[in-house]
Amino acid sequence: MKTRETIIAEINPKIAEEFEIDESAITPDAPIFETLELDSISLIDLIGIVQVNYGIKITKNELPAIKTFKDLYDYIEQHQQ
Repeated sequence: MKTRETIIAEINPKIAEEFEIDESAITPDAPIFETLELDSISLIDLIGIVQVNYGIKITKNELPAIKTFKDLYDYIEQHQQ
């Protein structure tokens, strides 16, 4: 099981690269949709990053609960295998 610190250190650079934003914009309390300027297609990219790196599939039902990066880290931490 990876620690939260490890998850953050791994996923933040991948998200920053994929969405072409400065990694410093990715803070625990930052809203994911606004920070990454997500639309339905880029949302799939974010879900893909989580799935490829952690083997975790975020379902449509669970997605609305993931509003901030902290929520994303919590989700990965709770669902990692």
